[in-house]
Amino acid sequence: MLQFTLRQILIALLLATPVLAASKAEQRGKTYARANCARCHAIDRRSESLLKIAPPFRTLHQRYPIETLGEALAEGIYTGHADMPAFELDPDQIHDLLSYLKTLE
Repeated sequence: MLQFTLRQILIALLLATPVLAASKAEQRGKTYARANCARCHAIDRRSESLLKIAPPFRTLHQRYPIETLGEALAEGIYTGHADMPAFELDPDQIHDLLSYLKTLE
């Protein structure tokens, strides 16, 4: 009987504890990625990129330290193929996108 009561208490505590939510910056970064990047890149942990040559965001940290991407995002990313649009992000957008990318490491 005592075991059953302890289990009920544990379950109640687990259900009452809020799930760790993403920070506001991470949420804004994901929103930015969904709006501007998802038409080519996989921006989550599971899906495949719609454009096969576009690396999934979850693998970017294997190619580049995420922290070093900030400068490239500020100066504008230009690639050698026409499918990737040229763009520049403002400092807040860079912070938010990098915050989101760090969650995928």
